[in-house]
Parts: sequence; structure tokens; C-alpha cells
Amino acid sequence: MKELISYDAYEQLADHYDRFVDTKPANAYYERPGTLSLLPDVEGKTVLDAGCGAGWYTKWFIDHGAKYVTSVDFSPSMVELTKKRAGDKARVILADLNQPLEQIESQSKDVIVSPLTLHYLKDWETPMREFNRILKNRGRLIFSVHHPFMDYLVFGRENYFSTELLDDEWNTPDGKVKVQFYRRPLSEILKPLHLNGFVIEKLIEPMPTDDFRREQPDTYEKWTKRPQFLFIRAQKTTSIK
Repeated sequence: MKELISYDAYEQLADHYDRFVDTKPANAYYERPGTLSLLPDVEGKTVLDAGCGAGWYTKWFIDHGAKYVTSVDFSPSMVELTKKRAGDKARVILADLNQPLEQIESQSKDVIVSPLTLHYLKDWETPMREFNRILKNRGRLIFSVHHPFMDYLVFGRENYFSTELLDDEWNTPDGKVKVQFYRRPLSEILKPLHLNGFVIEKLIEPMPTDDFRREQPDTYEKWTKRPQFLFIRAQKTTSIK
């Protein structure tokens, strides 16, 4: 089994996420507006929340009329939080996106959403092939990741074109937590999509919202000059054998 990057961190962060998932500015007023702007109408659709965390998107899909929601995460604590938030209205599975998602039927989903998850995986071949398998024909994949320019600048890397594991430390009300993730160039974000039957429909680098500015004005000024996250919507056009 491949190493689960940041597994311990997310087990440690689970309660923090549950407490602040609705109001944390980076998520509520930056990441979510970007992702939601790319979503098709989910009413009556089958949806996979790939990297569900504490379950915010899972609950959003339920509240917006999705026919059937399946959610996966590699953290047992996050899975339990999503179950608590979703009740019996979603199927929530403990699963590692490094591995095939054998619990999920082929061509069973209209939409897959993966918010701020894929940068924890070194190899995107397996998840992209699985997303292709799971999506219905013409189904859509929407995901957000760290912006490659941001990681390159903030961590002072020498070679932009490398894919490499980075160490970070996040400050929380409960203390500092060590987190690891991978940075990669833009070409290595886009290539796995093309190789696995997807066509990119839209790529955005949005600004933080006015709500973000009110909550964190200093950070707002910085983030309007340097992108933090990258958002992509892609459509399945070819099934991969």
C-alpha cells in the first residue's frame, strides 16, 4: 500500500475542521466559491465527494437535491464526521484515493468533486483512471488543488518542474500541526486528465470574496496578487479500458 501522506495530521485536525468548516475564510470564502462556480446543477444527479473531509460538500449536495451521494475519505475521523453531518442521506466510505475505489460501481456517477485533496497524492494515474471509470459518459470532474505557482514561491523551490513532497506546519487553536503534500508543475496537473479520457472545460484562478476581505483584510491583499488554489472542471469524453 502506498504511504498515506498527512494521515496523522488529518486525524489530529478532524475536530478542528468540524468546528470551523463552515466559517474558515480560506475554505468558506475562497475555495468553496471557486468550486461551487464550476458545479453543474446537481438536482437529481449522482455525486461522488472524493476527499469529503468533515462533510461540508456532502451536506451541500444533499441540500441541493442530489439523487444519491457517495463520499470517501482516508481519515476514519473525517468519515465519522461526514456520517454525522449527512445522517443516513449519503453513503460514506473509508477509502484511499491512491487505490482503486472498488466499492463504487463503474459509470455510476454524474459528477465527481474533489476539493483540496489531490495534492496529497504523488501519482495521479490511479485516481484519474478511477474517476473515468466511475463517471458516466459526459460526466464531470471538478477539483481544486494548491496552485503550483504558490507552492513554488512560498517554499522557495529551485526547480519548478519537479514533483516533490513538501513539509508545512499549520497553526490551529489547538496548536501546530505538521502537514505534508506534493507540489507539481501545471503540466503535471493537466497531463493526467488528458491521458485518462478528460477534456478540460474550464480552469479558473478566482479572487477571494468580499467576505474574505472583511474577515482577513491583510491576507486578502496578498491573495489578490498571488493565487493560492487552482480550480478545474473537466468532462469525461472517452472511457479508458
